[in-house]
Amino acid sequence: MNIIDTHCDALLKLQGDARNTHGYFQQERQLNYLNSDALDMNMERRIKGNVKVQFYAIFISPGIPDNEKWQHALEQVDAFYEEVLTMENMVHITNLSDIKQLKDHEYGAVLTLEGADAFGNDLMKLRTLFRLGVLSVGLVWNNGNLAADGVGEVRGTGLSEFGFKVVGECNKNNVLIDVSHLNVEGFKDVIEHGKYVFASHSNARSIHDHPRNLHDSQISQLIDKGGMVNIVFCPPFIGEGKVTIDDLLKHVDKIIELGGMEHIGIGSDFDGITEYVDELEDASQYSNLIEALEQKYGKEAAESIASKNFIQLFC
Repeated sequence: MNIIDTHCDALLKLQGDARNTHGYFQQERQLNYLNSDALDMNMERRIKGNVKVQFYAIFISPGIPDNEKWQHALEQVDAFYEEVLTMENMVHITNLSDIKQLKDHEYGAVLTLEGADAFGNDLMKLRTLFRLGVLSVGLVWNNGNLAADGVGEVRGTGLSEFGFKVVGECNKNNVLIDVSHLNVEGFKDVIEHGKYVFASHSNARSIHDHPRNLHDSQISQLIDKGGMVNIVFCPPFIGEGKVTIDDLLKHVDKIIELGGMEHIGIGSDFDGITEYVDELEDASQYSNLIEALEQKYGKEAAESIASKNFIQLFC
């Protein structure tokens, strides 16, 4: 069963290895995308897990000085082109409709952006990222920036004037707007003004009260908007202590209860997490999740969650 996974942080690991181990512009790297054990979502694990399409995020740590963030973003784009897209049978998805054209032996790669920090207040840089292939933009990570506030920011404001301009650029270019890290007020603004809206990696807050999860009202608004919620494998977003796939499915139950059977997908956050769901430690173990989905909801529903919902909504 094919899977579309809407979030991983493999590019950050690849960039970090190139920058910190060897110096970015040297050729030799310890990590390689094909089979490095340090990558939860390497190519061999992707193939074993039947991950047909993977979204690869550009993420800039808030600790990076502002004048270096654009360079870090470009280094991650370079890792996407030089490491990911050079894999055999890998196809660069430059329009989401391309996903439907993938052949049986081909795998799709989508470039995304997690946080407007990468381009500061420069819309030209954002448009450059679109030209490089970015098809999804999250305005924030947990901190605030010039566009909006994340769930960890104490100000609690909605989008800034600049943030609304970013949303306008995404709308004009048919780019998905990712609400996963937005605070409540920013979420409201994006729901009202965004064209294509989704949560790339979030769970249900009424199941586990974590700031990164979505309130029931937010899930309902996404459903009404024609968007989707992609469940995330980060244990602190799922439950207390060691969590299982059954614990993760409680979040699926809640989304279904709210009317979202056709609006659920998967956004693992592999390579961005350091704790793991039991029997879901890397992409090669996706079969364990699919089996649990089939047993609980049936094969047709499992296929919808795995990939078909995303295709029907956005492709």
